[in-house]
Amino acid sequence: MATIVFYSVNKTARIATRRCLTLHSKWLAGDSPLSSIHSPTPTFLPGARWFSRGCSVRFMSHGTAGRASAGRIRRGALALSGAAAVTAAAAVAGLLANANHFQSAEMATKVPQAAEETETEEEGDILERCRGFMASPVTDVRVLQERKDEMSTRMEMLIMETQADFCKALEKVDGGKFKVDQWQRKEGGGGISCVMQDGKVFEKAGVNVSVVFGHLTEEAAKQMRSRGKVLKGKDGKLPFCAMGVSSVIHPKNPHIPTVHFNYRYFEIEEEDGSKQWWFGGGTDLTPVYINKEDAFHFHNTLKEACDKHHPQYYPDFKKWCDRYFHIKHRGETRGIGGIFFDDLDSPNQEGVFQFVKSCARTVVPCYLPIVYKHLNDNFTDEEKDWQQVRRGRYVEFNLVYDRGVKFGLATPGSRIESILMSLPLTARWEYMHEPAKGTQEAEMLDVLRNPKEWV
Repeated sequence: MATIVFYSVNKTARIATRRCLTLHSKWLAGDSPLSSIHSPTPTFLPGARWFSRGCSVRFMSHGTAGRASAGRIRRGALALSGAAAVTAAAAVAGLLANANHFQSAEMATKVPQAAEETETEEEGDILERCRGFMASPVTDVRVLQERKDEMSTRMEMLIMETQADFCKALEKVDGGKFKVDQWQRKEGGGGISCVMQDGKVFEKAGVNVSVVFGHLTEEAAKQMRSRGKVLKGKDGKLPFCAMGVSSVIHPKNPHIPTVHFNYRYFEIEEEDGSKQWWFGGGTDLTPVYINKEDAFHFHNTLKEACDKHHPQYYPDFKKWCDRYFHIKHRGETRGIGGIFFDDLDSPNQEGVFQFVKSCARTVVPCYLPIVYKHLNDNFTDEEKDWQQVRRGRYVEFNLVYDRGVKFGLATPGSRIESILMSLPLTARWEYMHEPAKGTQEAEMLDVLRNPKEWV
């Protein structure tokens, strides 16, 4: 069945809406929940919220953010500040260090070819598209217009649009505004960091874009070679261009999950002038309490995006995600996963770009329905404490295992506040903490220790 009503004021969502009406039920998101199917550019009903369940749709009313009992953050809570701009070092770290050579070789074997999108679409005028961004692009608009057909330009436009669409959707549900921070890198490039802190719904939300270029450091080149890259620089120098969009959202209500996504592109020019390129990225969910309907919606949205390009993408990238976000010393995953991939360079550049674009366009529809669904859920002090404990695990993974963070911290001149943007505002550690059997907390822990197949 296909009961669909969609919205959006932006071109990207309108195009995707037309696709949904000819295919099957698929959720897209933009500035707010649903409206009318009869208008060419429908407007939203401000009092409605929406949630996808398989191929059906249900509507629900919503109000303000969930109410918490007094004493949300009590004894033992640890404040972890993190300002809001991704530095070049942190950006390059995420682009360089997220997969090993074994995983890359495995994916090349198991996923030999991707299907390009069957539908072509006009990407539109550069200047007009820039009007909807959170800030002007890192690269001068005139340069983007001159090089509009180059992959670096197309990817920068995609990550800027992804940032804008996600920020506007979050502002709509929270009622707050993102602080927009533009920064420059003296070696080349810069970034745009958007951060909202202590909002009504989100305790800390960061959505960052970075576009950097220059020459790879020896340490960066060494990491790449360890993943199987054959790099031949001129006079020992390797010019590079790296760009990406990344986000981590930490809600206040423990019944609204944390979400993380990152999509990136890397180019290296070798001594003969030829270029090596690859894409990486993924989206993953970290709930405090397990909700099977939420898990299905999140994973199914990602699966549908993957399936448009290759039937093995979702199962392989889902397994890769479970492996990567594993907290070894705890014997549990950080969350319920999603998809994760890196060093993706086949079947061809256009095919991989279309796949990455499909994935980037899921960040709103895979997450915002879950936010709206739990917006008014009540929670207790005990549930808030459990959220703080789970956030502690999030911190442990990011500081101990996340390759991007480790690389950034080891890079001279890095901006530490930017590298630690992914950390929650508050977290908690309790000695020998183990939830009682039969509780919802114990159920959550079992899922983290034994990853599930959700679709």
